[in-house]
This record gives sequence, structure tokens and C-alpha cells, in this order.
Amino acid sequence: MTAVLKHPAERTRFVKFAIVGAIGAVIDFAVMNLLVALAHAPFVVAGTVSFVCAVISNFTWNRIWTYPESRSKPLMGQLGQFSLVNAAGLLIRIPILKYLEPALDQLITDLPVITNYHQFISHNATLAFAICVVMLWNFFVNRYWTYNDVEIAG
Repeated sequence: MTAVLKHPAERTRFVKFAIVGAIGAVIDFAVMNLLVALAHAPFVVAGTVSFVCAVISNFTWNRIWTYPESRSKPLMGQLGQFSLVNAAGLLIRIPILKYLEPALDQLITDLPVITNYHQFISHNATLAFAICVVMLWNFFVNRYWTYNDVEIAG
């Protein structure tokens, strides 16, 4: 972890990873909101499907842009590692979506100013929190396992 804090190249990789993650977050929010609004999917189901869509985007862009020198590993093996890390991230994410959202929704519902939008706000605020937590997990585990063929800058 100190390598990321100490070395400019590692900080740059973290920033690139975060940018890729931001793109993934846009995909995540869009898919989740579309599934909830148009398909009337349950929030946890919609949040799980949107997560998978974001993971596919994130893997592609991280392999191409964040870690272009990581191609010493076969594509499918690296995708498998990335997917396992993200599956663990999903196990972190689902309880956040399931348990934080109802509490947040109740808190927001009690505010009369935004009563009409409470569910939209609680869904998106919960998802944003879950994305932040899982992004930290994903970066560090992927950096030191999935992309361990990339020499740590120093």
C-alpha cells in the first residue's frame, strides 16, 4: 500500500483506476436506475446486474489503459482473477445495498421536503457508498494479485 502513496507512477495508476471506476460507476448507476424504473426490478437484483456490467467495462479499460503492460498474463486467466476479486467485492456490496438502503430511505422519508424522491435518493446514495467501499477493495487486491505482473514503480 505504501508504494501507491510513495511513487508517482503508482499514484498515476490509482488515478487511472479511479477514472475507469468512475466510468464503471456511470454504467452502474445507469443500468441500476433503468432496471428499477423501467423493468421494476428489485433494487438488489438491479444493483447486482449493474455491477456485472460495470465490471466488464472496468476490466476492459484497466487492461487497455491502467495496466497496458499487464498483458504477460493470458486474457482469460486475468479476467478470471479480476472477476474473483469483483465477486468478493459483490459480497461486500450486497449487504450494503440490502441493509443500508432501507435505513437511509426511512431517514429520508422523515424529511417532508423530499418525500416524493426518497426512494430515488436512498437508492443512489446507498449505491454511491457501496461503490466507494468496493473500489478501495478492488484497487488494492487487483493491484497486488491480478496485475502483479506489472512491476511496482520505484
